[in-house]
Amino acid sequence: MENSTGKTEWNISVPIFKNTVILQQLGIAVGIPFGIVALVVGFASGKSIYALYGLGMIGALFLLAWLFIMAVYRGKYEVEFVLDDKGVLCRTQAEQAKKNRIINTLTVVLGLFSGKPSVAGAGMLAQSRQEMFIKWSNITKVKYKPKSHTILLCGGWIEKVALFCTEDNYSSVEQEVMARTGRLKEKADD
Repeated sequence: MENSTGKTEWNISVPIFKNTVILQQLGIAVGIPFGIVALVVGFASGKSIYALYGLGMIGALFLLAWLFIMAVYRGKYEVEFVLDDKGVLCRTQAEQAKKNRIINTLTVVLGLFSGKPSVAGAGMLAQSRQEMFIKWSNITKVKYKPKSHTILLCGGWIEKVALFCTEDNYSSVEQEVMARTGRLKEKADD
């Protein structure tokens, strides 16, 4: 959706538990650590019945997290993108950003009051990632996923943006990204 200022802008609502890119990232960020914990609990406890309680608590935590995401966010990631001459801007849409700000602030405050700086830090880190900008010149790798209408842009160590496109605008966004990063072409089958 290019406008008269030379910017391409669009909003999209991405289902969190149905998008392969999001599920892969969740698997890496959440699945691997909790999988390791579950294995350690399972092997270290021998045949103790209490190991089942521990594994049950991990499962209950996952269920509560899923219920929370479904209740508060309706299971969707509301995001907007702006592509211009300088680079790519990815930000959470205003309504969801407001919810995120409240939850992240509560996380920081409760982490500080409970004496857990890592929890407070997680809240601050989450809030800092509500808006990401990556310059075209910083992009070092591009991965196109036409089946899921997604383009992954990688820059520096923490500069990563997933462009979630609609079925209608994917090809035009892909062409614009290719034009601006022509030297970086990598197709993915999803």
